[in-house]
Amino acid sequence: MKETLEREQVWIYFGSVVAGAAGGAAVSGTERLEALVNPALALMLFVTFLQVPLAEIGKAFRETRFLSALLASNFFAVPVLVLLLLAFAPDDPLVRIGVLMVLLTPCIDYVITFSQLGRADARLLLASTPLLLVVQMALLPLYLGAFLGEEAFGLVRPGPFLHAFVWLIALPLALAGLAQLGASRSASGRRAADGLGYLPVPSTALVLFLVVAATVPLLGSAAGKAIAVVPVYVAFAVLAPIVGLAVGRAFSLGAEAARSVAFSSATRNSLVVLPLALAVPGAVPVLPAVIVTQTLVELVSQLVYIRLLPMFGRGREAGAASS
Repeated sequence: MKETLEREQVWIYFGSVVAGAAGGAAVSGTERLEALVNPALALMLFVTFLQVPLAEIGKAFRETRFLSALLASNFFAVPVLVLLLLAFAPDDPLVRIGVLMVLLTPCIDYVITFSQLGRADARLLLASTPLLLVVQMALLPLYLGAFLGEEAFGLVRPGPFLHAFVWLIALPLALAGLAQLGASRSASGRRAADGLGYLPVPSTALVLFLVVAATVPLLGSAAGKAIAVVPVYVAFAVLAPIVGLAVGRAFSLGAEAARSVAFSSATRNSLVVLPLALAVPGAVPVLPAVIVTQTLVELVSQLVYIRLLPMFGRGREAGAASS
């Protein structure tokens, strides 16, 4: 069952998106499901963290070359790419704010799951999530001000990011650590951890269903603007992992670590940034439409990444294994 869920997870996610869209269109009041998104995200991250040996996080955080490559890719190379792509976005301030908010914020949640499937080093990405969150919180207002002008500088507030860190990273991580400790000390703890191991894919599917069902009623007339940014998102999805791999190679990372940089560079923080975007004056319906559209493009991209990115560095891995 677990292997089947992991093998078919992208299709499960698409089914969740379709079900969420159909439910949001057919049933009134689904926008109230937004209140369930963060609890569902916390559950998703808890069961995801539970699959990674948390005892090794300290070792991973000492991988300074990896962390340097990760920061260089996400906060220098990727912003340059986004600035180039912004020239092809519609000349609408809200649309451009939405594009920047989602493309300038690296993912801190389900990228860990996808990186595991794509034979990257999920342990390194897990260790880096607090740093990624803090740095994007500090830099996003600066990027918005630089790319859009000073009037955009004050649109991003730190509160939602800090809330996300406490409830979506720190608490699930602490609970996962306690669960792993319990699993190492008792048979019942091991059985509980094994049972929770079935939940990463269903919990991610639940998050996507809730996000889409809660957002569809808000879209209104913004569908055309959302469609207009699809080419920008597709171009980003093609180029960002290449940028990540190039940075990984420039920092002489191993194949798995370089794949981690590629996954992080290409996977964005849409589920966490959505509440942040809704705090922007006049956000509805444009910003939710623009951000959820990126999520849909990203899901298609992940289907490709988990098949193609493992091919990177395969020769080096085979050589290392034979030696």
